[in-house]
Amino acid sequence: MASTLRKTNWFAIWVSVAAVVVLAVVTGIVIAINSAASGPGAAPSSQTVNTETGAIAFGSGSKTMDTYIDFMCPICGQFEQSYGSSIQGLVSDGTITLNVHPIAILDSRSQGTDYSSRAASAMYAVADADPAKAYAFMQGMFQNQPEEGSTGLTDDQIIAIAEGAGVNVTDALKADITSHKYAKYVQSMTPKTPVAPGSAGIGTPTIAINGTTIANSTLPEPAQLGTLFK
Repeated sequence: MASTLRKTNWFAIWVSVAAVVVLAVVTGIVIAINSAASGPGAAPSSQTVNTETGAIAFGSGSKTMDTYIDFMCPICGQFEQSYGSSIQGLVSDGTITLNVHPIAILDSRSQGTDYSSRAASAMYAVADADPAKAYAFMQGMFQNQPEEGSTGLTDDQIIAIAEGAGVNVTDALKADITSHKYAKYVQSMTPKTPVAPGSAGIGTPTIAINGTTIANSTLPEPAQLGTLFK
């Protein structure tokens, strides 16, 4: 049953990636043009954020796993549901450093609210204000993930998720979330997403192991994820 479930999930991933590749390529071009014209915007100041790559680091392991996610992407939600516990375990036991890259390729799928950019901006805002709770916030965002094609969560709902995740939600953090402080930064990082083997353009989730981007279809069962870092 587990094997069947895994095949079904990753078949869905490849269908999803194929469906958004054209969108991602076009979006990347538009974002690159807009970013060049208006600049990258404010960058997060947290020491957990690599401002050159957009990675939010969790853990201190010598091996690395990079995940490129869009909070509107349903397959990213499936990925978190299937692999989240295994990834968190590898971070907790010191095996890996997890580098999360919140990107925005599905803004056009939120009825004009730019949910992907808003959600990713909020992730950076939380990483800046309360980095110890940023992972729990990410989990909460996926647990409350809106449907692709909907308007997405409101800023107030995102703030409520942060509070529920134990984030120290100050007035300053609320202002950073509601002003979408890091949206331009998100848009400037999105075109830097690597293209997975076999894909024609960027998609989500994209996974890199020790700096090498892999095809999602090559991921082992969640319980065997640690074998990638032997």
